[in-house]
Amino acid sequence: MMNALALVVSIIALIAACMAYKKSGGSVDDLKRKIDDLHLSTENLRSKMADSLEKIEKKVRGDEKKSDDQSS
Repeated sequence: MMNALALVVSIIALIAACMAYKKSGGSVDDLKRKIDDLHLSTENLRSKMADSLEKIEKKVRGDEKKSDDQSS
């Protein structure tokens, strides 16, 4: 019973938030554009992070290779 009540309250809150967003001048198209921009930014940051991690890995593994060569 409490779960159903919580679901109803959350749906009402979601509807109220959507109405407030529309009343303040926001539109669905504007929201979609912002989400797309955020996705592009996230992909850009992910790519930069992957490149940085790859460089770090090469440096660390390079040091390990040198240590292995010296100990042989």
